[in-house]
Amino acid sequence: MEDTPAVPAKPLVTGSEIARIAGVTRAAVSNWRRRYDDFPSPAGGGVSSPLFDLAEVQAWLDGQRKGQDLSQEVQLWQTLRAAYGDDMIGGLADVAGLLAGVPGEVSDALPADAVRLARALADDGDAGEVVNALAERFTDSVRRAGSDQITSPRIVRAVRHFAGNVTPGATVFDPACGIGTLLLAVGPQHGLTRRGQEADGRRAGFAQLRADLSGCRDVEVVTGDSLRHDQWPQLKADLVVSDPPVSETDWGREDLLLDSRWEFGTPSRAEGELAWLQHAYAHAAPGGRVLMVMPASVAYRKAGRRIRAELVRRGILTQVTALPPGVAASHALPVHLWELRRPRSVGSAATSVRMVDLTANDPDGSLEAQSDQVAEVSLIDLLDDIVDLTPGRRVSESHRDYVTEYRALSQELAEQAVKLADVLPALTAGAGTSALDGPSVSVADLSRAGLVAHGDLEPVSVSDQLDTDFLQGFLRSSPNARRSTSASGTFRLDGRGARIPQMDISEQRRYGAAFRALQQFEELSRRVAEVSKQVSALARDGLGNGALAPEQAPNDESG
Repeated sequence: MEDTPAVPAKPLVTGSEIARIAGVTRAAVSNWRRRYDDFPSPAGGGVSSPLFDLAEVQAWLDGQRKGQDLSQEVQLWQTLRAAYGDDMIGGLADVAGLLAGVPGEVSDALPADAVRLARALADDGDAGEVVNALAERFTDSVRRAGSDQITSPRIVRAVRHFAGNVTPGATVFDPACGIGTLLLAVGPQHGLTRRGQEADGRRAGFAQLRADLSGCRDVEVVTGDSLRHDQWPQLKADLVVSDPPVSETDWGREDLLLDSRWEFGTPSRAEGELAWLQHAYAHAAPGGRVLMVMPASVAYRKAGRRIRAELVRRGILTQVTALPPGVAASHALPVHLWELRRPRSVGSAATSVRMVDLTANDPDGSLEAQSDQVAEVSLIDLLDDIVDLTPGRRVSESHRDYVTEYRALSQELAEQAVKLADVLPALTAGAGTSALDGPSVSVADLSRAGLVAHGDLEPVSVSDQLDTDFLQGFLRSSPNARRSTSASGTFRLDGRGARIPQMDISEQRRYGAAFRALQQFEELSRRVAEVSKQVSALARDGLGNGALAPEQAPNDESG
């Protein structure tokens, strides 16, 4: 029977790969799927990550002559890059002002070719798509350059996920909105009041024009430093979202020491993120939430302990989520998403903090936490000397099997204790004088004679006339140890200036066996001390949190 040849699998591509093939942004591909009924249907993948047949996609692109769209979009981007260099925000703002027809919003720096290309693209689609496509291309270029000056698409996806459904009529506020990506992404496009503030005037202007051209109503973005010059002092929002600047020491602490926003404590110069967090909370309405992107180090840094403690003690902090590594644009380190809620009444404050650890997830994968990635931690358990809000630590503790771990450590401790007694060498009374007081030889002489080699860690014997354990044992003896210890107290087993007693090889081996046994004893002693510390800490934690209880004696009928 002849084998039936396998039918070769059709090559499948993602939406991002289609964008690269066509030379457009992912947003443009999404628009094509919505606008064109004949766009190829998914041939695989899932709802959130569909896959398309490559041949069908290429045929559709050829039929639609999307190569021409590609030429115009790429040409526009390249023209702006050549004209504006590093000031691409200025170029994007000028294009947005041109397409919006706002007098005075377009500078003389916008080349005539860019004007022609932008208008041609807008005529082919709509102005909002053109501006959003340029914004996405800018975001992608910033991401590849490793900069954190703009919110990454992965951060936007995470904030949208944890924000959940935003009720129509709600007010959304972003106090550091940049080009408006996060502000415009949360909630439905229509039916919300959106307010933003941005220190950079060009970014703020672009964010406003972007909203206007995209058809988002009731959006207002103003220019100004939110911490120093809050332009929305009376605003109370149902949802405050922000991906604020990080590691800024000049955030205005000296000018704002008595500011009423520092309800939980005045942040130090190094804790600018906690200043932004309190600023955001000051704008939360009763029952309103704050979702803020934070560096992981804010969860445990010593300088922010008091503020963290107050957030926990008052039941303001409701959830901390450790997002997967790679979610931030500028680095692969995990970042956290903190959620605060302003209580509606005195009795509505949180009684626990939900800890979610997604650090094992793919940055483009699911944001739904599994049961073993979540822990509800009571406030009292968080209010220790450190107030460490790192989700990974709290989740691992919550799912810890105290009984199994305690039994395993106890058994290991018992086994190591038995071994400890067994390896201790049997010693008897000696001559009473130091072995080095008699005939001895320097290790330097042994080296010159070719009997000793100096390795990376310790001198070793390379001759059957010298026992290595004997050599190293006497090198560690107190007279030689003093020669190997530096003025700073660092011990290095070099021994070039040390001496060892002269003994025949059988006597060397007898001493060497004792030294070897002592070395094993010391190593076991360190392990016993380590296990003792672990089992003691585990027992105290388990007894304190109810995971462990004292075992009742057989005749104990109490309780």
